[in-house]
Amino acid sequence: MANTANYGKRFGVMLDMSRNAVMRPEEVKRFAKLIRSFGYNMIQLYTEDTYEVDGEPYFGYMRGRYSKEELADIVSYCNSIGMEVIPCIQTLAHLNQLFRHGEYAKIRDTADILLVGDERTYELIENMFKTLRGAFTSDYIHIGMDEAHMLGLGKYLDRNGYENRFDILSKHLTRVIEIAKKYGFTPIMWSDMFFRLANHGVYYTLEDTITEEIVSKCPDGVELVYWDYYHKGREYYDNMIDQHRKFGKDVWFAGGAWCWSGFASFNGFAIDTMSYAMESCADKNIENVFFTMWGDDGKECSFYSLLPSLFTFRKVYEGISDPNEIKRLFKEATGEDFDAMMALDLPNLVAPNNAARSTVSKVMLYNDPLMGIYDTVVTEGAAEDFKKHAETLYGYAKDSAYAYIFESSAALCELLSVKYDLGMRSRKAYKNSKEELKALLPDYDRAIKLLDTFHANFRKLWMKENKPFGFEVQEIRLGGLMLRMRTARNKITAYINGELERIEEFDMDLLEHGGPGTAGKLPNINSWEKVSSANALKF
Repeated sequence: MANTANYGKRFGVMLDMSRNAVMRPEEVKRFAKLIRSFGYNMIQLYTEDTYEVDGEPYFGYMRGRYSKEELADIVSYCNSIGMEVIPCIQTLAHLNQLFRHGEYAKIRDTADILLVGDERTYELIENMFKTLRGAFTSDYIHIGMDEAHMLGLGKYLDRNGYENRFDILSKHLTRVIEIAKKYGFTPIMWSDMFFRLANHGVYYTLEDTITEEIVSKCPDGVELVYWDYYHKGREYYDNMIDQHRKFGKDVWFAGGAWCWSGFASFNGFAIDTMSYAMESCADKNIENVFFTMWGDDGKECSFYSLLPSLFTFRKVYEGISDPNEIKRLFKEATGEDFDAMMALDLPNLVAPNNAARSTVSKVMLYNDPLMGIYDTVVTEGAAEDFKKHAETLYGYAKDSAYAYIFESSAALCELLSVKYDLGMRSRKAYKNSKEELKALLPDYDRAIKLLDTFHANFRKLWMKENKPFGFEVQEIRLGGLMLRMRTARNKITAYINGELERIEEFDMDLLEHGGPGTAGKLPNINSWEKVSSANALKF
């Protein structure tokens, strides 16, 4: 039976455990205890296939999945400190890793989507709910149901012919709600599907577009989550909350604690947007609030990097908005300096616009030294910014309980102080003279050494916070970069010594990475695959 204890108003976080990094149970408890002191009382564990499911041995195989015992231990501890733990799973899409196993390939519609209508699909979902019921005490479960854009266009189409995809989704949702009820869960789900139906594919609106017809398409027994990470100003938040209330259900709001932009946090952007959201939620009496902490493309950013944001969100919701008062209270709660922890944003804050939301540190880390498809973003002053950032971050590491996070960020910045424009400098030197090119060889040696240092620091961070599963992907990426740096150095040396007539990669004219007019524009691309090469990395 589910625990019927009244947790009261929910204010929490959603921790992404599905993008290769599965947080160690002791770290989940440590994080929970810390944010409990901020005034939080709920955690959602976002697990696509990273939890054990009875009768499904390949579910989460070699992915660092949580055992039932680990989940029950996390829940028991959190309950003891007044923190509700809500399972957060997927019951339709976002299950791409699952389909690599033959057992589940049979119930793949297309892309990362389960095959609606197949009884094996519902056997799997029932096994999920049954297992989770044995570990969790909350009456709520987040069932996802988002971004199934290709639903019904694969195996489902072959079996059933074309059907309206929203009707397929509604049919599936009804089955999932029935299973949830069987195990004593009240499901919640992302709301965007209903709004996109009303707004021709657009989610956010300032218009009154939710009609009775749209409301009728949302079945009973499920509550909706309005998610919004982007708006600076209250207009959208106010209107979207009003539109959600037309469904006659409790409204959940999910904001964004920006830890999904490569290796660095975006506390500044998160606070700029979520402060408005919290004012709106407080004024409109939204009682269920949480903040997503996604780990897109491998989860390189520590959740602890967002402590300034998480603390600020709660205080603004409580009506405290004075920055100096928030900083003082943060110091009392954590022992950490607020501005120092805000400096963890620095790896992505460089010239020409150090307030832009970009992933420049990740892009320029993996930008190939020979191909250089992102060399057109290189701007004057950025390399020097990285050097200053490294000094700042190493300095803050001395007085912080999170020294290992500061040291990893500092090591990245120190590496980029050399590597950031090394490809562009090499390309220019190649066109000028061999002597000028030869003068850059020590920079390659230094960059290779600094890359090794960064790897060691980043590995320390990962292994402290996360299970080892998934780090092999980080090492494949960084190891590939290390080999490419050595290849570039060796090819330049061979050219200087007359062993190569030319360096073909440097003979290619660079095109602007985002099309004409984007030279010098900081990139916002959090994808190793897109950054590292223009060639195919998977087929």
